[in-house]
Amino acid sequence: MVERAGLSQLERSSPVERALREAAPHEIFDVIRSVIERRHGALAVDLLLADYAMTELQPVGVLPHTRAPVPVSDSAPGRAFGAQEPHCVHDRSASTVSAHLPVSVRGDRLGILSVKLPAAEGEGPSRQVLADLQHCADALAHEVVVAERDTDLFLQARRAERLTLAAEMQWQLLPGRSCARPEYSLGGQLEPAYAIFGDSFDWSASADDLYVTVSNGMGEGIDAALLTNLCVNALRNARRAGLSLSDQAYLADQAVYGQHRGDQYLSTLLLRFHLPTGEVEAIDAGSPRMWRVRKGVVEPVELEAQMPLGMFEDTDYIAQRFRVEPGDRLLFISDGVYDALSPAGEKYSNRALAASINSTRLLPAPQVPRVMLQELLGHRGSGPAADDSLVMCLDWHGAPAGTADASAGHEHV
Repeated sequence: MVERAGLSQLERSSPVERALREAAPHEIFDVIRSVIERRHGALAVDLLLADYAMTELQPVGVLPHTRAPVPVSDSAPGRAFGAQEPHCVHDRSASTVSAHLPVSVRGDRLGILSVKLPAAEGEGPSRQVLADLQHCADALAHEVVVAERDTDLFLQARRAERLTLAAEMQWQLLPGRSCARPEYSLGGQLEPAYAIFGDSFDWSASADDLYVTVSNGMGEGIDAALLTNLCVNALRNARRAGLSLSDQAYLADQAVYGQHRGDQYLSTLLLRFHLPTGEVEAIDAGSPRMWRVRKGVVEPVELEAQMPLGMFEDTDYIAQRFRVEPGDRLLFISDGVYDALSPAGEKYSNRALAASINSTRLLPAPQVPRVMLQELLGHRGSGPAADDSLVMCLDWHGAPAGTADASAGHEHV
């Protein structure tokens, strides 16, 4: 009976996935909408994607957009987006219920699928209907990520305003804005979202390792974006060749120096997390700094400062080691946060930063960067930023039971 039940579920779900795979990239939302209307008699189906600032959920549609976005804060779709759980809202006067379902891929929060269904008074969708709608949202999420290689429809929907060319380059460089595995969850955000130029982050995971880099390229506009693109791709090239963290830093340093002869360089923080043990290798090649929250205590993690990438020829980089423990939170923060000035000229202090870290301690990692940068905006005011800013948050859960290697003798920071 178990085998038959599994086959029945496969038979029920595979037509959705097959229909999405067979559709043209710009038609996948139309396909999922038709499926939901046919299966559940939906009165309306909408796909809302998070904008680059992560403050609005933008309806997907053909330009020019004529429908108003939905705020992430103080809205029913925003509640589902933040909690990453389905959220239903009844309209008894219209005898309808709206189900808002997260559209996410491996922890990367893309948006919300909103479905309006007819409903008798006081009744909502059954558990089975809600599960089927969530399956549709999950299948759609995977196809949106693939479709973005071949259509601009979903990328256009994410922008509440026009991106600068430098920002366009930087957002296309990122691996995503959040991701999750049993061992960790992480998220990052850049500001000003529509005019970012030099700050960037990157990550990549294998069975045993998670690599994380946080970069701050000098300069402004396209020059800074080009510099960061060169560095990030040099690091990726070395990492994909299977080189050590020190060699990755060395080869990226040489690539940047070879192009700019020390006139331009990048401050970069490189880390390799060994997933089974929590052992970390780190190279601090510049200004991005790291903070740790452990058992409620907020403190900076001090690493040995080494030369920024591309400043000098033939620089050798030495990795330091420390260990993260289950429950640890690490935050990676660029100098655009530390150096932000209020309208009165007051610098954003370590005390204010520690208070912001502490105030967001109960939020999941993907939400923390946006909230912290919003608090920074409150300090800086509404005028143009003197520098771009980056916050990245990583929550370490530890290896699942039975897979951790409790080896001893590692240095602690």
